[in-house]
Amino acid sequence: MSGEDAPAQNQQQAEEKVQQEPKDQSAEESPSEPQQEPQPAATETADAPPAATDDKAPEEEVFTYRSLVLTGYGGYDKVKLQIKKGLPSPKSGEVMVRVKACGLNFAELLGRQGLYERLPSPPVTPGMECSGVIEAVGEEVTDRKVGDSVLVLGRCGLWQEVVVVQADHTFPMPEGMSYEEAAALPINYITAYMMLFELGNLRPNQSVLVHMAAGGVGIAATQLCHTVTDVTVFGTASASKHEVISQGGVNHPIDYRTRDYVEEIRKISPKGLDIILDPLGGSDTQKAFNLLKPMGTLIVYGAANRLTGQKKNLLALAKSWYNQFSINAVSLMHANKAICGFHLGYLDDEFPLIARVLNTLLELYTQGKIKPRIDSTYHFEQVGDAMRRMQERNNIGKVILFPEPKKEEPKAEEDQKESTKENKNEETKNAIQTEEEPKKEGEETKQEQS
Repeated sequence: MSGEDAPAQNQQQAEEKVQQEPKDQSAEESPSEPQQEPQPAATETADAPPAATDDKAPEEEVFTYRSLVLTGYGGYDKVKLQIKKGLPSPKSGEVMVRVKACGLNFAELLGRQGLYERLPSPPVTPGMECSGVIEAVGEEVTDRKVGDSVLVLGRCGLWQEVVVVQADHTFPMPEGMSYEEAAALPINYITAYMMLFELGNLRPNQSVLVHMAAGGVGIAATQLCHTVTDVTVFGTASASKHEVISQGGVNHPIDYRTRDYVEEIRKISPKGLDIILDPLGGSDTQKAFNLLKPMGTLIVYGAANRLTGQKKNLLALAKSWYNQFSINAVSLMHANKAICGFHLGYLDDEFPLIARVLNTLLELYTQGKIKPRIDSTYHFEQVGDAMRRMQERNNIGKVILFPEPKKEEPKAEEDQKESTKENKNEETKNAIQTEEEPKKEGEETKQEQS
């Protein structure tokens, strides 16, 4: 019963109503209680998720890290910067490394065009070498600990901010070595060392031809040659790089763009050379074989002539294949020459050998006999520029990639200062003009009066 329905005839009825109202109200409100109770409950439910979200937000924050991914074969734009989610966790025998620097190699240029068979199909993260700091250690890892600075070797997948690798694929950095040097050393110096010493058996008083002498492998090979007494190094490179490679140990730099390197070598060493490192392929392999002395060794380790632009060049591939050098065993025997092939990517099952060589190289670094030359550094956002620099052969030494974002603050501050300076100049100019205008008006008035 409501107050509107109660008759207002007399006070007694009103009092009876007052006495009856609690009973009547309770009787009327009892069916509506289930409808009223959910309302505060619904509010609590609606309010609860934000409260729960606020409480759990820090716990549920997803770990992210930057990674370069080859999304398809083609030009520089096929390597893209992506953000991956989830903190990698090292398993037994593994470690997690916070990457500080990554090395760029010629194999990655070939891989971008689908010409490097050891790189898995896209999408895939390239990168065979990097350096950084161990942040987590898996079970059964006893010779590495959190905080160790290491350089890392892998088949691919190292162009990331964070990587998880086998502990025995990491190597402690010598004292005084920078992260850039650590990322520059493994692939180039292992390749050069194994060709010169494991295959070429380099000895004192021998002569060596190093093609692309200003590149990462070229500089590594030149330095390693001079760890042996009286080795003469011939090196091909464009004329603009001759001063640098000469200072680095090349005894006879040759400009392959303007001169016939075979003729130039014959002028200096008519009998030929003892060891030739051939990263070019095609017709240059035939030239190299003819340049060898009897008992000389040709080591083929690349096919750079196939790489002529951003994308795969079928004409260049066909030309390289057509000009590919071949020889039968009998002719090789009569020539008293040796031909070897080297491909680091196919030595996966020989990692103990690779580890031994790398430890030898780190000892040579500690002794001051070798030192990687850093040509330039780029951030992950600039990977296209880094690849272009190397592919167009503008580098002298190693090109390095940094996983950390490129900082724009200094440039912004400079732009702001420049803008402020321009504004001040403009204000000064306007003030001068304002002062000059009354003077001109006064002069005009005097002239009119006169």
